[in-house]
Amino acid sequence: MATPGIEQLFEFQRLPKDGFLLLLFLLYAPVGLCLMLLRLFIGVHVFLVSCALPDSLVRRFIVRVMWSVLGVFVKQNDPRLRDRNVKVYICNHVTQFDHNIINLLTSCNTPMLEGSPGFVCWARGFMEFGLLSSRSEMAESLKRYCSTEGSLPLLLYPEEETTNGRMGLLKFSSWPFSVSDSVQPVALFVKRPFIPANIEESSWILELLWTLFIPFTVYQVRWLPTVSRQDGNSSQEFGNEVQELLAMELGVVSTQITRADKVEHLKRKRHIAPHTINSNQSLGARPRTISLGFMASNSMMEDMRISGMVQQVKEVLPHVPLGVIKRDLVQTNCVDTTITNLLEGAEEMNSNSSGVLSVAAIQTSSLNAVGDTASAPALKPNAKSFGKYPGDRHMSLQDRKEALYEYARRRYIEKHGLNRQTDNTQ
Repeated sequence: MATPGIEQLFEFQRLPKDGFLLLLFLLYAPVGLCLMLLRLFIGVHVFLVSCALPDSLVRRFIVRVMWSVLGVFVKQNDPRLRDRNVKVYICNHVTQFDHNIINLLTSCNTPMLEGSPGFVCWARGFMEFGLLSSRSEMAESLKRYCSTEGSLPLLLYPEEETTNGRMGLLKFSSWPFSVSDSVQPVALFVKRPFIPANIEESSWILELLWTLFIPFTVYQVRWLPTVSRQDGNSSQEFGNEVQELLAMELGVVSTQITRADKVEHLKRKRHIAPHTINSNQSLGARPRTISLGFMASNSMMEDMRISGMVQQVKEVLPHVPLGVIKRDLVQTNCVDTTITNLLEGAEEMNSNSSGVLSVAAIQTSSLNAVGDTASAPALKPNAKSFGKYPGDRHMSLQDRKEALYEYARRRYIEKHGLNRQTDNTQ
């Protein structure tokens, strides 16, 4: 099976793309709205009952029936396959309510990895461990918890982020596998009509409302045999083994894309999409749908290419910060265009402030960098006097602008030997 791109692992659009499904969804919308309001009222009672009853088989049965009234149906392959002696369950992460679903089948605790502890953390069913600075501290705390007599099993998500559950698994982190030498993998499937089970960068409250709006959501849980760490295996090797087993059971690919790759991808998507749409609208064009099929390897190659271009511009304009150069290159993707933009930006900035002092300083530093180059044109480092009329001041800035252009072109040509290449061609 081919390795999917990072864009294929997540869902960013909630409404169906197919025209027929979209029509059915719009026809269902009034019914769904009424159903959501009714289920909100029932959901309050479900929460109160789950808080009032003690943790037991009877409570789980009652709450599970009430969840089915809310449109959430939970199935499992065989309850006897669940290992009652294991201390850690390892599950793939699809929605923000996966831990609540597993809790309907067996008692377990899921630590809150991100977010502040408090009432919301407790109400969502997470276990509070306080504010821990690193995952290693979290692993040590969970080890101590598991060593406590009578403690409930832990439900951990080594992916640390949700996926659509249809294409691949994120690379498992190693820290959950340092908690215990024996874990039981749990494969989770989620299906619902019309819309995806989870949308990236959507809050848990919004996802809850959509769950109540949709006619039903089906969660299927499959218990896999317990896996023990082999002698000499590190936590990461143990995690890779469990990841492969879960991927085979789910029928998806075990990828090397990490949580950090997903975070970086979302940042790029937020940055590039508004910029591209605004550019299209400024040109009078219709906004186009942006498809970013980034993979981790392509991302690294792109960063290396941009870094090389940044160094080329830096050699021509050493006074410009690297961050400014890189920001412009991401937009232009051209060394010459970026050099022109930076020169024009310096000229415009100085003409708006009071004129020529900063531009003159740039010219002076550029002349010093040239040194004894014989072909250097005679640039005027600064004006002898500030012009009395706007026309005189404009001409002074224009002369310096043209001189800066000439100097930048000459530096670029000398650096890359374009003159020698042209002579050889001739």
